[in-house]
Amino acid sequence: MIELITLLILFIPFSVFLINSLLLRTILGSENDLSGRLNVISIGVCFFLSLIVIFNLNNASSTIVFDWINIGDVDLSFSFMIDPLTSVMLVVVSGISFLVQIYSIGYMHGDKSFSRYFSFMALFTGSMLGLVMSRNILQLFIFWELVGVSSYLLIGFWHERKAAAAAAKKAFIMTRLGDFGFLFSIIYLFNINPDLLNIHLLYDAIVNNEISTQVATVLSLGFLIGAIGKSAQFPLHSWLPDAMEGPTSVSALIHSATMVTAGVFLIARLFPLFQISDIMILVAIIGASTSFIAATMALTTTDIKRVLAYSTISQLGYMFMALGLEAYTAAVFHLFTHAFFKAGLFLSAGSVHHASGTFNMKYMGGLKSKMKYTYYSMLICSFSLSGLFPLSGFWSKDEIILSAYNQGGSLGLICMIIGLLVAFMTSFYMFRAISLTFHGDFRGGGDKEREDLIKQKLPVPETLEHVHLEESPKYMIYPILLLSFFAIFIGYFANPVFSDLLFIDKHLFGLFLEKSLEVFHFHGSHDFNFSIALVSTFISIVGILFGLSIYNKKTELDKGNFFNSINNFLDKKYFIDYLYEKFIVQNIFYELICAGLEWIDKNIFDGININLSKLIGRISLRSLKFQDGQIHTYSIAMVTAGVISIFILIILG
Repeated sequence: MIELITLLILFIPFSVFLINSLLLRTILGSENDLSGRLNVISIGVCFFLSLIVIFNLNNASSTIVFDWINIGDVDLSFSFMIDPLTSVMLVVVSGISFLVQIYSIGYMHGDKSFSRYFSFMALFTGSMLGLVMSRNILQLFIFWELVGVSSYLLIGFWHERKAAAAAAKKAFIMTRLGDFGFLFSIIYLFNINPDLLNIHLLYDAIVNNEISTQVATVLSLGFLIGAIGKSAQFPLHSWLPDAMEGPTSVSALIHSATMVTAGVFLIARLFPLFQISDIMILVAIIGASTSFIAATMALTTTDIKRVLAYSTISQLGYMFMALGLEAYTAAVFHLFTHAFFKAGLFLSAGSVHHASGTFNMKYMGGLKSKMKYTYYSMLICSFSLSGLFPLSGFWSKDEIILSAYNQGGSLGLICMIIGLLVAFMTSFYMFRAISLTFHGDFRGGGDKEREDLIKQKLPVPETLEHVHLEESPKYMIYPILLLSFFAIFIGYFANPVFSDLLFIDKHLFGLFLEKSLEVFHFHGSHDFNFSIALVSTFISIVGILFGLSIYNKKTELDKGNFFNSINNFLDKKYFIDYLYEKFIVQNIFYELICAGLEWIDKNIFDGININLSKLIGRISLRSLKFQDGQIHTYSIAMVTAGVISIFILIILG
């Protein structure tokens, strides 16, 4: 039964992709509504089937579909690995995608490429579902690349906009840099033993101590580089804020359940390999550093979607930090809860843009009375992201900070301090966004921003639209309300920490998830520390109050304020984009390397070709005197050549 369901979960979205792109778009046109409804129904079926899987999964189960590669000693199958980790990811991916598809019907209504959008969304969802189900690493890499292609197509969906096309290329190129590391580890593992590409055989080899620490470290480093690129961790993080040029519904799916969670999933899937390596400290350091850097950049940006983008990078850093601290359960639990409230926040941002005509919070304000459903939904999701008790984000964030506390030593102390600082900054920038967007008076929206930019002779963003201050259509509101409901309850109901909750066992999520690592006898910590919870909650509340009070009647801080003094530095994103785009790409690659190669091509290779051509021409002109048309001249030449040839053969012989 599980085997058939597994096949259907993967088959349905790819079938819908083909139907939408090859049939409906051709027959009914690119603006047909049927494609959106088909996506909603099909992904809804996938979500229902995923629930059947997770509620009927007693033991780790895998299904081999067919032989894939069978050459010599290489024997790889196209197969699925359905274990607790996979089943959790199936529910997250299909569930969030289902709600985003419903939202998209309202958000993308009237778009000239409506059908193309839903074709890409079906491909995106199917690719991520295939990724989390893959039973061998090479198969996982293929779906990994399909996720990258899908994100490229969706980030650059409005490719006629220069900014969208540039963002899509940037995302594709930067994630490819990380994928070189992933591919290196695949090749290295293949050279060791092709059978170890099968994840269950890799697990067996680790249990039997057949993989040394040195080999595990090299393999894990390559996989880590791939995860850094896909999950936008430092230093390959700068593509994700620019990816906001795609439709907001795409951003919601990328940031909550698909693209960026793939890197976290990869490390979780190969967690036993990372555990026996020497780079777990590096994973924790990268996660903590990224979390802090991204949170600081969110403090000053005025684009509401970029605030959420930096927030995603920061929360992914939390997950990396937890994995590096060997808090496997805490990392995946935070991925699970984060998916719901982050999707709700992005969909709320799209709803705000639908009304105000802009993503610039300086031109919003006063929307609370006009958009009550959106306001309260975004407020709830912001509370959850801030880790306020007893919402979902509190339980998962607290487990990560507690894991740092339990780690002890200098690493644990540093990670705990960074975790608490990030908790404060998260609360601050989210309620700064709430104040600027919903409180005070309305400041004109897209129309006012357009006028100001024209007066200053600055370019007008293509995302600016006309203002119509009203609540979004029902297709957009219902998914947001449902996500805000999950942002309140899903954390504790999935993983009660004090006692059994009706039919839900205490620590259900953690105990269920750890069955994925049952062969390694892995058992994480399931304690609840009231002191840590009180400290983190207090810090979050202080951040919330600061954000609300400081930005209550202003859109930016007064001159001389601490944050204002470093505003330029943070707005320039630590000058990392300048380093990459100006210094490395333009100055080094284009002006030094490319210009140098151009000079070599023109002055050396072209010079050789030109001089060689002149030499051949001169030889040809000189040889004309031998072409006199006299038979005796040709005869003498032939005899002479023959004698010389015989003489050479005699000498060589």
